[in-house]
Amino acid sequence: MTDSVTGTEGTRAATDAPGAYAGQPAPGTAAPDPGPAPLDVPRTPTGDPHVDAALERLGDVDHLTTDGHAAVYEDVHQGLRDALAALDARPGPPAPPTPHDRRS
Repeated sequence: MTDSVTGTEGTRAATDAPGAYAGQPAPGTAAPDPGPAPLDVPRTPTGDPHVDAALERLGDVDHLTTDGHAAVYEDVHQGLRDALAALDARPGPPAPPTPHDRRS
């Protein structure tokens, strides 16, 4: 019986250490860190300037390593909470009259 592997995934690279295959680092060595990669998640404007600013702030994580994401997410979360709180503070139409309680 012969052991054969088809394709490039099983070919050993000539310059790699024993046990390493083409495109993979040698055992015991770390692959180079490519750095942050943008997620390119589309952000659709909502029409509310506070919410839109928070959504745009999310784009900052595209340029940070994962250990920097938490600060951005916390900032965005606080901005969204502030936008919701501002909705409660807006004056609105007067409340409808309540029916009188007719107890005797």
